[in-house]
Amino acid sequence: MPQQSDEYTEQSSEPAVASRAATSSVFRQAKFSLGQVVKHKFFPFRGVIFDVDPEFNNTEEWWQSIPEDVRPKKDQPFYHLFAENEKNTYVAYVSQQNLLADKSGEPVNHPDLTIMFEADADSAKTGHYRLRSGHLN
Repeated sequence: MPQQSDEYTEQSSEPAVASRAATSSVFRQAKFSLGQVVKHKFFPFRGVIFDVDPEFNNTEEWWQSIPEDVRPKKDQPFYHLFAENEKNTYVAYVSQQNLLADKSGEPVNHPDLTIMFEADADSAKTGHYRLRSGHLN
């Protein structure tokens, strides 16, 4: 089982699905897309987006556990990532304001990535992984 990092990770054990993002009218305002490689603005991790919440959709306890000086606003998209750092892979839940597109060209090596995505020769270079057939686009 992937390890969870500190307060910046998703606390739910529910299976991840892309359907919420695809059906939301707010989804059009999301800056990043499913399959895109992103990195955190302040913390040393990166990952591939596998779901989007149009606004904060986690527990108040989780939100309060984030230090106030870096606590994100709730009224923005939040992204579920197959995330990695130098030591671990895990699932992260990150606000849009704290993400940047990752243009490193390096592949993401998360063990669950292949459940939803296919990598081709250009995935790392382009910063996008292709959804497997059967998953919403």
